[in-house]
Amino acid sequence: MTAQSVTRQETDLARQKYGSVTGNRWVQLIAGVVAMIVISNYQYAFTLFTPGMKQQFADVPYSKIALVFSLFILFETWPMPVSGYFVDNLGIRKLMIIGSLAVGAGWLLCGTVARSVSHLYIYYGVIAGTGAGIIYISCVANAVKWFPDRRGLAAGLTSAGFGGGAALTIMPIAGTINSIGWGPTMAVWGVIQGVIAFAAALILRHPPSGWVPAGWDGRPAKPAKAVVQSKANYTWSETLKRPEFYLLYVMFVLACTGGLMATGNLSQIGKVLKVADAKVWGFAIIPLAATLTSAANAFSRILWGWASDRMGRDYTMALAFFVEAIIIYLVTRIVGSPVAFVLVFTLVFLFWGEIYSLFSAVTGDIFGPKNASVNYGMVYSAKGLASILAGYGAALLAALFAGSFDVPFYIAAVCCFVSAALAFFVLRPLIRGRIGMELAPAGSAA
Repeated sequence: MTAQSVTRQETDLARQKYGSVTGNRWVQLIAGVVAMIVISNYQYAFTLFTPGMKQQFADVPYSKIALVFSLFILFETWPMPVSGYFVDNLGIRKLMIIGSLAVGAGWLLCGTVARSVSHLYIYYGVIAGTGAGIIYISCVANAVKWFPDRRGLAAGLTSAGFGGGAALTIMPIAGTINSIGWGPTMAVWGVIQGVIAFAAALILRHPPSGWVPAGWDGRPAKPAKAVVQSKANYTWSETLKRPEFYLLYVMFVLACTGGLMATGNLSQIGKVLKVADAKVWGFAIIPLAATLTSAANAFSRILWGWASDRMGRDYTMALAFFVEAIIIYLVTRIVGSPVAFVLVFTLVFLFWGEIYSLFSAVTGDIFGPKNASVNYGMVYSAKGLASILAGYGAALLAALFAGSFDVPFYIAAVCCFVSAALAFFVLRPLIRGRIGMELAPAGSAA
C-alpha cells in the first residue's frame, strides 16, 4: 500500500466515524470559531458595563470594579489545565456543554440577581470565567488537532473568533445598554450566547486516532524549515519538567499584560485621557474604539498565525512584541486627542492579539498535538497572572498617580520589550537547536 493510499485511508476515518459533515475538519474549525465568537464579549465587552456598574455601586472604588475583570480572567485561565485534561480524555462535547451552560448562567445571574460587587465576583468571575475557559481551550486545542499541517493558521482563525467576535456585537450591546440598562442587557445577551455555544458543542469532535489530513507528509506548511516541530508527544507532567514551558510562561505574562490592561480599563482610560465623552467620525468613542480594537485583535491572530507558519514562531514573536512595546508607550502620549485614542489603541491590539495564536501553535510544535489541550491550558494560565497585573493591579497603581495610567503602561511596554528579547535570544536557539531532532521521551506516544 502506498503512502498516499494510507493517508487517504486515515483521512477517511473521520467521515466514517462522524459523517460527511461533522467529520469535515473545516466544519469543525467553523464550529469552534462560532463558539469563540459568542464568548468574546465576556472579556472584550466588559468595559461597556463598567460605567453602569460604577453608577449602581457608587460607594465602591473603581479598583474593586476592575477586580471583576481580573477574576474572570483568573477563572478563565487557571482551571484550564484541568479542563484541558478532561477534554483530552473525556471528549470535547461533554466539556463544551458544561461550558455553554456556565457562560449563559453567569451573565444571566449578573443581570437578574446580582445585588453587590461580591455577587459579580461569583457570577461573572467564577461561573462565566470557568465556562469561557472550558470553551476556549476546547476549541483551540481541537483546531490544533485537526490542522497539524497549518497549526499557526488554524489556531489564529480560532482565537480570532474570541479576539474579534466582539466587533460584531459591541455596538448592539452598547445600544441595548443605553435602552434598558447594563443588567437587563447582560441577562439577554447571556442567554443568546449560551444557546449558540450549546449548539456548537453538539458539532465539535476530536479527530479519531490515526487520522491525518489528506496528502500531508508529516511536515508543516512550506517553507518546511521555518517551523520546527518535535517528534514527541509530551504528557502534562513531562511538559512541566521542560525549561521551554517556563520560558513560554514568562513570555506570555510579559507580552499579555499591556493588551489586557487596555481591554479591561478602556472606558476608565478614556476618562483619564479626557476623551471619554467625545465622538469620532460620528460615533461615541468608547464603543467605536472597542469595535475597531476587536476587529484588529481578530485580524492580528490570523495575520501573525499565518506569518508564523512561514517565518517561524520565534522570529514572528520577536518582531510583533518589539513593535507592540513601542505602541504601548505611545498610549501615554495621546492625552486629549480622540482620533489618536482610537487609532493607537487599534494598533495596540493589532500587535497584541497574535499571542493567542502564536503561543498555542508553538506549544503544539514543542510538546506535540496529542495532549495539546492540557499543555496549552498550562501555558495559557499565564494570562491569569497577567490579569492581576493588568486589571486590579493597574487600577491600584493608577490610583497612586492621581488616576493616571501612564506608569502602568510604561511598565507594560518594558514587559513587552523583554518578551521580544526572550523570543529572539532564548526561544529561537532552543527550538532551532535540539527540539526538532528529539525522540519521544519514555512513556510518550510518538
